[in-house]
Parts: sequence; C-alpha cells; structure tokens
Amino acid sequence: MADYNVIIIGAGPGGYVAALRCAQLGLKTACVDKSVTLEGKPTLGGTCLNVGCIPSKALLDSSHHYYHLQKHAADHGIQHQGLSIDVATMQARKDKIVKTLTQGIAGLFKKNSVTHLPGIGRLVGTNEVEVKGSDGQVNTFSTDHIIIATGSIPTAIPIATVDNKYIVDSTGALAFDSVPKRLGLIGAGAIGLELGSVWNRLGSEVTILEALPDFLAAADRKIADAAFKELKKQGLTIHLDAKVSSATVSNEEVTVSYSGKKGDQQLVVDKLVVAVGRKPNTEGLNAPAVGIQIDARGFVQVNEHRQTAIPNIYAIGDVIGGPMLAHKASEEGVMVAERIAGQKSEMTYHTVPWVIYIHPEIAWVGQTEEQLKTAGIEYKVGQFPFAASGRARAHGETNGMVRMLADAQTDQILGVHIFGMSASELIAEAVVAMEFEGSAEDLARTIHAHPTLSEAVHEAALGVAGRMIHA
Repeated sequence: MADYNVIIIGAGPGGYVAALRCAQLGLKTACVDKSVTLEGKPTLGGTCLNVGCIPSKALLDSSHHYYHLQKHAADHGIQHQGLSIDVATMQARKDKIVKTLTQGIAGLFKKNSVTHLPGIGRLVGTNEVEVKGSDGQVNTFSTDHIIIATGSIPTAIPIATVDNKYIVDSTGALAFDSVPKRLGLIGAGAIGLELGSVWNRLGSEVTILEALPDFLAAADRKIADAAFKELKKQGLTIHLDAKVSSATVSNEEVTVSYSGKKGDQQLVVDKLVVAVGRKPNTEGLNAPAVGIQIDARGFVQVNEHRQTAIPNIYAIGDVIGGPMLAHKASEEGVMVAERIAGQKSEMTYHTVPWVIYIHPEIAWVGQTEEQLKTAGIEYKVGQFPFAASGRARAHGETNGMVRMLADAQTDQILGVHIFGMSASELIAEAVVAMEFEGSAEDLARTIHAHPTLSEAVHEAALGVAGRMIHA
C-alpha cells in the first residue's frame, strides 16, 4: 500500500487548494513545499501569499490611502497637515497580513488532515516522490497520484543582473525599507505597473521601460489607452518600444542604457526593478527522467485535464503555461483533485478573468474587440462611462468605463472589459453570465441596486442594444 493516495509538489494557490480538495474527497494527501521563510519559520502559500499577490495588494492599499489623502482629502472637506509615510509600519502591516494568511493555510491543512512535508520535492519514479529537508535529510514517499504545482519564478535577464540591493526583482521591490527617490522598472506588465504605482504614490520618480510598442497589448485597446493616460496623469513615466541593452551599478546609482523612439538613451535611478515576467519552476524536479515532457520554454506538457504523459501524474498552474494567475491554478487544482477521485470535472478557460490592480483597476474576461475583428466575428458593443454613474461620482471615482461585446446574431456575451474603481469585483458578474452562456439582454433585464457601481455593467449591457438610460 502506498504511503499516500496523492502527493502534491508545491503549496501555492494551485497546490494547497488541490491538497485541500483531495482531502475533502477522502484521499490521504500530502503536500511537499520547500516553504518560503518568514521570520525563520516555514510557511505555506507559495509565491502568491508570501511574495506576490497578497503583499503587493497590501502595499497598493496602503499607498492608495496615502495618495488619496494627499490628492483628494480636501475635496471631502478633510483637512490635514504634515502628512507623512512610515515605510517600516507599512511593511510591518504587509508582513502581518501575509503571516495571518499563511498560518491560516497551515490551520486548514491540520483541519483537513493534509500532511505537510517540508522540503524540496523531486520525482524519483512514477509513484515516488523524494523530499529533501532543510537539514539535508532525504526521505522517499510512495503515492498513487502526483500533482506537480511548482509554480513559477521571476525571469532573469543577463543585461540587468539582480543583486538584491540596487537591482531587484519583484520580491525585492516589495521589501524596500525607504522610498527610492528615483525608481526604474523594466517591464510594463501587471507586475511592473502595480509595483510602479505603489512607489509612485509614495513619492518616487518612477520610470517604466517597456520593450513592446503597445501598452498592455493583451487588453482591450480603448481600455489600455485610457489607463495609459491616467497613469501618466498620476506621474508615472512610461516609455514604450524601449529596449534595454545594459544596466550597471556605480556610486550607488543604476545607469540603464536603452534604445527608444529618440534613439539611444540612458536612465539613471537609485533602484531598478526587473519585472519582465515569470518562467516555469521545473529545475530539479527530475520530470523528464520519469517520462514527463517539458517543452523548450520549460513548461510541463499536459492534456485538457492537466494530465501528463504519465497517466497518474498531473500538473497545474504556472508550471504548465497559459495565464499565470492564482485563481486559474486553484481551479485547476480542484478539477484535478475531483478527477482523481473519479468525478468528471471540467474547466472553462475562456471565462478566466484577468485583473491589473492599478488605480483605477483594469479587469476583463473573454475576447477583446481586436480578437473578434481578427476572427471575423460580427459583434455589438455597449460602452458606459463611470462619469455617468451616480455612485462613481459620489466616490469621486469617475475615470474609466465598462465595455461589453456581444455576438451580433445571438447576443451572447463574448467579452467584458472594465477600467474603473472596483473593476476586480465588478468583473465577477460578467464571468458568471458568460459561464452560463448568457446574453447582453440577460444582464440588461437583471435588476441592479441603485446607486451602485455595478449599474455601470447593467448600462453597458443595455448599450449593446442601443438603449442605455444614463448616457
């Protein structure tokens, strides 16, 4: 008899959720994780909870409070003097949030009888996992099924070597002990924009260098253009089509050389953040030795049910490619757990929502207008500005819009794109509608409370049929 029914390698949002679901289904489950260290103690939650999604949102929230008081408190009749930021307190708040959530996962493991095997997991057979602990001790465990959930790591670039002092990756940018006077970032994706927003709000002169000619190429063009203008208004300098050739440290400064629309240029900053994306974390996994296929980019190859070439071994999350999103990894973990237990679970990928947590937020689900044009699909558009929303005006948050795209013949919703306050929350309504193959008319006929921000989604749905009320 095997030691476990299932062993999961990795305890990030994909791994720990898969472990909990396996345990709920009556499977004897273990989860291997090398454990990101916080205060010298092993923690669960992977990159997302420890050095990614959660700490970045904590800093975004703190910096937004500071920025809002500086820029908009007077609009509400709130007077203040001597406003300042205590970075140490802000960082301590972030760390407390992280600690609470990671300890919460440990509590859930205990509650659901999931065994945590601290250490680095390695495949040594199709039914065996070797675990090397921090003390160097190695143990091998047998199992009926294996789920690989090792996630991803920041992509390094040789022209800007991370030294964790002057040139840092996304993890380092979450741990600054003071506000850099001049901050540079390579990469204007979600990570770069969010980190840039944090420190810009706190007083940094932020410059972002993006190699691509288009801003947020994956997003709806009208949404991306509106966001670009707003970020520039907030004080961020964003250079597109800027290709970095070198980054050197001298006299406690970083000199970045790049070619842009104005030819060869240099940027001098106090700190430089490399935020050019992430790559699959498969090094040391020993996957090919047991028959698992890995492509040229390092992604584990799987079928539609996240099953590798070895039938009892699965892989989920960032390590298999596709959207590198925590919620996508979690849902894959649930699907795989249920299929191991004999259920026929499936996952719908065209309704995975995307969010960029700048302010106002960007969120979308489904196809963009550009994608529909390329595919030759006839569509209708409903677009509603937050400037026409009573609740948005009451909040003083009138920037942005909701755009709804629906099939011209069937009225089925094909995509929803939001730039505005609470876009990350509003997009959920669109996801639910699309999961049920709903139409714009379905949302248009659904009563929304007044006054709420969600009315903007309702109005966009009305707009698909050319019958918006408030715009």
